[in-house]
Amino acid sequence: MVSIQELDPKHWIQWCPGCGDFGILNAVKKAISDLNLDPKDIVVVSGIGCSGKIPHYIRTYGFEGIHGRTLPVAMGIRLVNPNIKVIVNTGDGDNYGIGLSHWIHNMRRNLDVTHITHNNHIYALTKGQASPTTYHEVKTKSTLHGNPEHALNPIALAIESGATFVARGYAGDILHLSEIIKKGLEHKGYAFIDVLQPCPSMNPQMDYSYYSSRIYKLEETSYNPYDKKSAREKAWEGYETDEKIPIGIFYIEQRETLEDYYNDINHPLPVVFQDIESIDIEDILDEYV
Repeated sequence: MVSIQELDPKHWIQWCPGCGDFGILNAVKKAISDLNLDPKDIVVVSGIGCSGKIPHYIRTYGFEGIHGRTLPVAMGIRLVNPNIKVIVNTGDGDNYGIGLSHWIHNMRRNLDVTHITHNNHIYALTKGQASPTTYHEVKTKSTLHGNPEHALNPIALAIESGATFVARGYAGDILHLSEIIKKGLEHKGYAFIDVLQPCPSMNPQMDYSYYSSRIYKLEETSYNPYDKKSAREKAWEGYETDEKIPIGIFYIEQRETLEDYYNDINHPLPVVFQDIESIDIEDILDEYV
C-alpha cells in the first residue's frame, strides 16, 4: 500500500498561503495512494505557472514543460510506453490560452491521460492579468476598465471536443476532488478535470467563501453523466453568473483510445520494450549523412 506520506517531497513548497494548489496537490496524492498506484509507474507532467510546480512536490517521475506545451510531452510519453500513467497539470492561462490547440486535438484523439487544469481565472504567476477564463467586465491589471471578453467555458469545450471523461472539482474540497481524480485515473481515455482554484493573492474576489456559497455536487442530484445532451446544457449552468455552480462528473463515454489504435496497427508492444538490437540504420546514414 502506498501512503500519502511516502509521496511527500522533502523541500519547501513555494506557493502563497491559502493557494488552491495545496488542495489540488493533496487530492492528487490521495488519489494515487487510495488506488495503490506505484509511483515508479506514474509521470506527472506540467507546464509553466503556479500549477507547473506540481511535479516538484510529489515523489513520482515528473516533467515540467514549457508554457502551453504540456500535452505534446504527455502524448509522447503515452505513445512510447502506454503502461505509464500520465497525470497532466496545467493552469487556465497555460492550457486555455497558448495551449488551447494541443488541448482540443488531444481530446479528439482520446489520448489516455488524466488532465487536471488549475483554474483560478487569472494569470497569477505573472501577477494578475486577465486569463481566458476571467469573467466578463472583471477588472484586472491588464483590464483596468473591465475585461471586454467573455470567459471561455472549459467544460462545454471539452464535451464538444471529444474528451471521454469531463469533470469539475473544487480545490477547497480535497476529499471530493480526490474521488474525481481517482475516477479519472481509472477511466480509459481522455479524462479532463477543471478545478476551481481560489487564488487569494491575485484573484481575491473569487475566494473560498465565494465558491463555498455557490457550488453543489452533481452526484447528489438525479443528473446522468452518460447523457451528452444533458451534459451540454449543464456545462453552462452558473458560468459567468452568480448562480449555483455544479461540480462533479459532467460526461462519460467509452471509445477507442489513440494508444489502442497505434498498438493495434503498428506494434504489439510499447516502443520501450521493443528489441532494437537487430535494427540497421547504415543505409539511412549513408543516404543522409
